[in-house]
Amino acid sequence: MKMTRFELKKIFSKPVNKIVFIILAISLCVVSYFTIGYADYVDENGEKSTGIAAASALREAKNEWAGYITDDVLRKVLEENALIINSEEYLSTDVIENNKAYSKRQGFSDIREMINWAFGGFQDYNYYRADSVTQEEISSFYSRRTDNLIAWLNSDEQESRYSEQERQFLITQYEKLETPFYYEYADGWTALLEYTPTIIMLVVLITGFLVSGVFSDEIQLKADSIFFSSRLGRNKAVGAKIKAGFIVVTFVYWIMILLYSGIVLAVLGTGGANCAIQNGFVNWKSFYNITNLQDYLLTVLGGYLGNLFILFLSMLASAKTYSKALAVTIPFILLFIPSFLSGISVLSEGLGLLPDQLLQVCTAIKTFNLYQIGTKIVGAVPIIFVMYFVLFCILLPVLYQVYRKTEIK
Repeated sequence: MKMTRFELKKIFSKPVNKIVFIILAISLCVVSYFTIGYADYVDENGEKSTGIAAASALREAKNEWAGYITDDVLRKVLEENALIINSEEYLSTDVIENNKAYSKRQGFSDIREMINWAFGGFQDYNYYRADSVTQEEISSFYSRRTDNLIAWLNSDEQESRYSEQERQFLITQYEKLETPFYYEYADGWTALLEYTPTIIMLVVLITGFLVSGVFSDEIQLKADSIFFSSRLGRNKAVGAKIKAGFIVVTFVYWIMILLYSGIVLAVLGTGGANCAIQNGFVNWKSFYNITNLQDYLLTVLGGYLGNLFILFLSMLASAKTYSKALAVTIPFILLFIPSFLSGISVLSEGLGLLPDQLLQVCTAIKTFNLYQIGTKIVGAVPIIFVMYFVLFCILLPVLYQVYRKTEIK
């Protein structure tokens, strides 16, 4: 433990690393600010506001529609929507008057968005589609979600992409989703998950500077001969470096995530944690049948595993090449190269298994990347969790062996 504390002291005492912590704090404040601004409210006078007061007003408006979304509720939404779109405020050419009309349907706006998706086709979104849905049509609301999927799978564009077994898997997942949906205000979770990948990626990139010198400092300072010739230099001292790296990565990640989550949920609220992610606009098409809370937990746990894998891979590069610069570069390469290749559709399945996906699990949940393992079809999310946990467990002993066998020059 004394060796580990010494390694930690070396990391935290560097002037440049103190600047890194300041940058982390600034990043936390900036991302939290934008996340809190995600929720906005338009009052009866047509004036828009954001922040705590807006979140509270929006929560009150949406929770007037809290409960199971039955056919009766859907019909009521159509009735209320029809009254609004035929009102003088809505038909006016004045923006303020239009905002007044919009303010009246904020409470059921999420349900209205789901109607737009259900009756607009799988790939086609029309904001005004709900305005023309009839009372007779609305009874097919839930079945249309599956019907749209089947039509999309049978389209010329997707006909050769999925096997029959994969098609059946997707259809079964859709049919397994429990209906009618239970609905309540959940903008706190929606906003949180919208920006969580941003904070996770910033943590990876910035923490890379903290751990980049863990395995290269002695060599760059010409102290490697002393370090490796000491009695415990090639065993416990190497282990202390690995422990110190693990502690720093874990400490920084969870402090940032918990502070960020606490700030956002304290302002925007924790309601809707147990609602299905398909409620509303963002995850309507997802085949993962989970709740907002489960989505959040998968996202932060995936981010932690991704942090560990990427930063320990970075430390392995440092231990092998004795270069801080290369260690710092690796996280940037792993995060930004996939984004440049994402537009190539034939690479989508391969890109869906890269480590950057762990840092944005809530985004991966929206994709339709499927993989066959034996006779079983699974999505990308469970695969990347298992795969990178195993790879991280392999990485630890490899890092230990690589550094302890370093040659003194």
